[in-house]
Amino acid sequence: MWCSLARDVEWGTVSTSTTTSASGPIADATPSSLCAREPRVPADRLVAEMVPPPRFDSVRFDTYIPDPNQPSQPEAVRVLADFAAGLGGTHAAGSAKRGFLGLGLGRKPAKTPAGPRGVYLDGGYGVGKTHLLASLWHATPAEPSLKAFGTFVELTNLVGALGFQQTVRTLSGHRLLCIDEFELDDPGDTVLVSSLLARLVEAGVALAATSNTLPGKLGEGRFASVDFLREIQGLSAHFRSLRIDGDDYRHRGLPEAPAPYSEEQVTKAAYATAGASLDDFPHLLDHLARVHPSRYGALTDGIEAVCLTDVQPVADQSTALRLVVLADRLYDREVPVLASGMPFDRLFSEEMLNGGYRKKYFRAISRLTALARDAKGLVQD
Repeated sequence: MWCSLARDVEWGTVSTSTTTSASGPIADATPSSLCAREPRVPADRLVAEMVPPPRFDSVRFDTYIPDPNQPSQPEAVRVLADFAAGLGGTHAAGSAKRGFLGLGLGRKPAKTPAGPRGVYLDGGYGVGKTHLLASLWHATPAEPSLKAFGTFVELTNLVGALGFQQTVRTLSGHRLLCIDEFELDDPGDTVLVSSLLARLVEAGVALAATSNTLPGKLGEGRFASVDFLREIQGLSAHFRSLRIDGDDYRHRGLPEAPAPYSEEQVTKAAYATAGASLDDFPHLLDHLARVHPSRYGALTDGIEAVCLTDVQPVADQSTALRLVVLADRLYDREVPVLASGMPFDRLFSEEMLNGGYRKKYFRAISRLTALARDAKGLVQD
């Protein structure tokens, strides 16, 4: 699906170092540059891409390997499998005619179900929450067009692209909406998502979400969440919380991430690797500020490896949060990252790692470390 969708991206350029066409950059003898890409993604691609990312195409409940020391992990598999089985049958909107972007025609609103209409996976980074969420999506007995899967950022971006009412109409015919990395970063998101999920639950849509924060604690440390307590409590009421304990599986029994390479090694590897990109890290951070985060996935279309020189600590929180989104998209697509400069565990300041977004930053470090490990084979001795 990702390859076919990539053809829908329109490309602009911000430099003359890369030749482009309507279907994306044309292969060249030299590495491409993410800084030379300015993708423009049509709204229908945003909807069509609401499926588990390539890394999770083949995951299922039986491919999840629970930590034998963490009983909450096999229990989560059992609860989610039962939840998926309970989503069989006819959705109130399932037999409705569906127009462009899933717009139901002539559909009568469903009755509001009693009690929580969703499940909320709470746990630290690297315990397999996304694996379980994607397994739930695969196990739910409904056509893919009746199931949606996306990160919290992708969901809010969808509302921005389609508008609130159109998003409600688009998703109301779905059997299940899976929201990965559920976080509330500002009051506007709180009100928006609270209203959206309430409307979808009224339409009979089941919800599933993952987060590193309990639903009643969303927003703490980021803004005056007490002022939006009603909205936050309303969000919490939609979910049954399911705690998943454990260590980060990406580092469970594995060697430490490789140290950064020299700039010469990274550059040489970029020229020797088909489909690689090569960028100066500070310049890439500047470029991310000019590309909407909803387009970061498209930014990496066709990229087989990301090579970065002069990695250094991130100076401010806005830049750091954009880097988190890019790290998520690269991890989803299993794109190895080869870098020179500072190691990834020194990207964020102590203040950032102790602040309200600390769980996002730790997730980014964990994922970039895994991708750096994947990139070891790119370097020739």
